[in-house]
Amino acid sequence: MPEVVLSADTIIQKEPLSREKNLVFLFQGDSITDGNRGRSMDPNHIMGHGYTFSISSRIGADFPDQGFTFFNRGVSGNKVSDLSGRWQVDTLVLKPDVLSILVGINDANAALNSQDKNSNFQEFEETYRQLLKRSRVINPKMILVLGIPFVYPVGNIIKDWEFYDSDVSKRGAIILKLAKEFDALVVDYKPVFDHAIKKMPADYWLWDGIHPTVFGHELMARLWITKVSERLKFLKFYLKGH
Repeated sequence: MPEVVLSADTIIQKEPLSREKNLVFLFQGDSITDGNRGRSMDPNHIMGHGYTFSISSRIGADFPDQGFTFFNRGVSGNKVSDLSGRWQVDTLVLKPDVLSILVGINDANAALNSQDKNSNFQEFEETYRQLLKRSRVINPKMILVLGIPFVYPVGNIIKDWEFYDSDVSKRGAIILKLAKEFDALVVDYKPVFDHAIKKMPADYWLWDGIHPTVFGHELMARLWITKVSERLKFLKFYLKGH
């Protein structure tokens, strides 16, 4: 049996999943994950129109006999505290094997718009930590995939760029810390966007500095698959030129 360490401060997966069939993939987060997804069971819109759609569509098409299930529970405008409020219904009840989270930009927005511009990083960290703890309690073998939030100086972001750049960077550092605590995979999208911006301007990839375009979502999907292939070996299929 894989060794699982449980304590008040950390819950760590020591070995990868022993199976790669019948997995439940769940994507959680804000509007970037939401992707204007449908709120019914209509399979035409259920995954939204973003990176979650790209990831699930190609895996589902290439591995139709593996019994995979995909859920998108991103909600536009959500902060980490909003995720906490709906975690039982929108995460734990679904019993994911692979839980992908991308959150943080709305926390930065809220801080910017607060009276004292208080970013309250300690509250962000502890709330996020509790989400991960609660998730690992129901499934100690769960693969956690933590996305690092990003922002670029496009459109309205420019006038508050210094605040956004600092705030979002600090939240990213907190998420990296949590990833180490919980043996989570990290998907850091910023280096990929930084490289892409050398070819085309930032607004080609992120139309308002926060929300990716179709092309930006594709970059996110490619990186997500590459990083998660470190735990799910069947995803190496996509790294071999197929």
